Amino acid sequence: MIAASRVKQWFQQNAWSPLPFQREAWKAYERGKSGLIHSPTGSGKSLAVWLGPVSRAIDAHDTSRGLKVLWITPLRALAHDTAENLQCAVDALELAWRVDVRTGDTGASTRVRQRRAPPHALITTPESLSLLLTYAETNQLFADLQSIVVDEWHELIGSKRGVQLELCLARLRALRPAVQTWGLSATLGNTKQAMETLIGPNRQGILISGVTPKVTEIRALLPRSVGRFPWGGHLGLVLLPQVLSLLERGGTSLVFTNTRSQAEQWFEALLKARPDWLDEVELHHGSIDHTLRHHIETHLRTGALRCVVCTSSLDLGVDFSPVDQVIQVGSPKGVARLIQRAGRSGHAPNAISRIECVPTHAFELVEIAAARLAAEKGQIESKKPLRMCLDVLVQHLVTMALGSGFTVSTMREEIESTSAFSGMRDEQWQWALDFITRGGQALQGYPQYQKVTVEQGLYRVTDRRIASHHRMSIGTISSQSSMNVRWLRGGMLGHIEESFIAKLNKGDNFLFAGRLVRLVQVRDMTAYVQQAMRGQRTVPRWQGGRMPLTTELADSVVSLFGKTQTTNVSEPEIRAIDDLLTLQARWSKVPAPSILLVEYIKSREGHSVFCYPFGGRLTHEGLATLLAYRLSRLCPITFKISVNDYGFELLSQEKPPITEPILHAAFSDQHLEEDLKACMNTTELARRQFRDIARIAGLVFQGYPGKNKSTKQLQASSSLMYDVLKKYDGTNLLLEQAWQEVVDNQLQAERLRRILERITVQNISIQEPTRLTPLAFPLWAERVQSQTVSSESWRRRVLKMVESLEKRAARRERIHVKAKSKTM
Repeated sequence: MIAASRVKQWFQQNAWSPLPFQREAWKAYERGKSGLIHSPTGSGKSLAVWLGPVSRAIDAHDTSRGLKVLWITPLRALAHDTAENLQCAVDALELAWRVDVRTGDTGASTRVRQRRAPPHALITTPESLSLLLTYAETNQLFADLQSIVVDEWHELIGSKRGVQLELCLARLRALRPAVQTWGLSATLGNTKQAMETLIGPNRQGILISGVTPKVTEIRALLPRSVGRFPWGGHLGLVLLPQVLSLLERGGTSLVFTNTRSQAEQWFEALLKARPDWLDEVELHHGSIDHTLRHHIETHLRTGALRCVVCTSSLDLGVDFSPVDQVIQVGSPKGVARLIQRAGRSGHAPNAISRIECVPTHAFELVEIAAARLAAEKGQIESKKPLRMCLDVLVQHLVTMALGSGFTVSTMREEIESTSAFSGMRDEQWQWALDFITRGGQALQGYPQYQKVTVEQGLYRVTDRRIASHHRMSIGTISSQSSMNVRWLRGGMLGHIEESFIAKLNKGDNFLFAGRLVRLVQVRDMTAYVQQAMRGQRTVPRWQGGRMPLTTELADSVVSLFGKTQTTNVSEPEIRAIDDLLTLQARWSKVPAPSILLVEYIKSREGHSVFCYPFGGRLTHEGLATLLAYRLSRLCPITFKISVNDYGFELLSQEKPPITEPILHAAFSDQHLEEDLKACMNTTELARRQFRDIARIAGLVFQGYPGKNKSTKQLQASSSLMYDVLKKYDGTNLLLEQAWQEVVDNQLQAERLRRILERITVQNISIQEPTRLTPLAFPLWAERVQSQTVSSESWRRRVLKMVESLEKRAARRERIHVKAKSKTM
């Protein structure tokens, strides 16, 4: 075969050898199969799936015009990198194919050209694919489509973007029944379910795994001293000199942070320490203007940079990318995330991936060690696919009505061919049709909600204004309303959340895109800035900045805590915090899987109950509120609540009723949903959740490009809509969905129930230390921070408390030593 000969020669020229899973994928494609390739980042998945259609074209001498391969990527940042790699492969194999990119950054003239003269392979995003389906010439565009590749499927499954893509794939399969669908995924626990979700239920697929797990070395930078009373971020930039030493080794490094704020701070710190690296260090995150990001990505691919400080905007990899070293600042919060980021180094088949982790507080050393142990055991997080997202469904139905239109019977069959909507009830389907044609029971008198008309059984959008608004609103990504950041005289810097700018005054300085800028004015949803030379500055805080600890990592953490008290733990990170664990054990207890540790401390502030279920921040918010509610039913009592990933604090002015039997009863999983509804402001939670649902379903219009409505305007519009539906259409299924999303996402009810079930078989150990323990201290600091206006005054108070606790610990240690010497 011609293709096999060319592929063999190309691999030999690059000193590569085809891996068994790559050969398996090529054979499966040749047999017309669909499936999922699951293999670590950097192991050669892209070539495993790309060379299937390429080889078929070479052997068939197929250089005819028309779109043959649709490649879907979750991040625009990946598109150009992917395109270059795929184009490089077809050029090397002497196939006259053109690979092109279509994302939100693609210019209008290029988009028109692509529809009129399609490339052989098109790389796009789920949102851009949905937009393509709104045009009448869609059928012609995909007439020659042979295969669909969904890159980084693990990033899409379990989200509404994944549901949106499922619906789009169902449309493409309806247009081209013989099309082959292949997914690429790394770091995923439920691979079989992920494949079935991708190709659709009741379809035969092939699950292909890499031959052997890729070797990943996970190490932590150890500070000289971690202290015994840590709080979030207390180590700060202490380890900056060690990070600089790593960067001085040469080559290209990625410094990953968990938040954009943290990325800004570390970028600034690196350049302050090494100003001679000004042209070698860059900053990359999703709020920076796309032209600047593309410039950075280009330099990164060529190896021209020493370091890029980045967030998840560079999480996902492309095979053979020239990155020599990866550094993770802070806890990864999840096993899969850490492995994914580590995979950007040694980013080639058979290479070893290495990642250096930089803890920002002492307990993150435990999380790093726990993540390494979980990774070695293959305990990777799963992504649960979403079901019955009716807001996504009605958006998709309007999209289909905008294109060539649809009939009821064929469209329902198409929708139910997806995992997301298989087994849809008749009343759900009829509600969706009624919603897009009449606006439902409450909105039938308003023409703007009658988006789709029915003529002779064909559902179509005929109103130009509705069509225009819908195309501008396609997508499911929810975020805070943002505004552009632009130089007063010059180009774009990027975009920032409106809520942050609203807190600034004219003349205030803030750090953005690696620059210290001064706010000059705000006009038309644009913040105009000038370069600031000096002065105090703030760092933007983006919504969703705090990621909760995943279940797998939390379980690994508490297991590791337990082992420190029964075995000799060899992990260097645990040895580094030995003093901390010793003090925790002396003043209270160290957590373990078999016990629920509860600490009761009386102080001048009141009565504090600290519980450590290790369920993650979001789950603890619901669990703490639930416990407070159930205890308050025993006696009148009011609590203040603070939470972190390890536990929560309930603070009251009266002593709460806490005994082991009372706590076991209070942590019961009986009547969970009813009690959650009773103890939380569920109406307000559902109303806020409804804002995103209303936008996706097309009930509120976000605004024209560059003139988006503010967050307050969107919230006001959606809140009004929520109240109208609640009053006049109480059975509206979007209201039911809003509450279900609150339960699933904000309260994490499923994880909460599992924790309550675990507590029923645990021993509850109630300890009564006289002072804050190392585990309690960060929760106390969290509460104090929420009550303090100035960050400096908060820090002073925290440091003063640390000094007091350290003195008390030292005094007790002296007493302990004296007592021990007397008994000898």
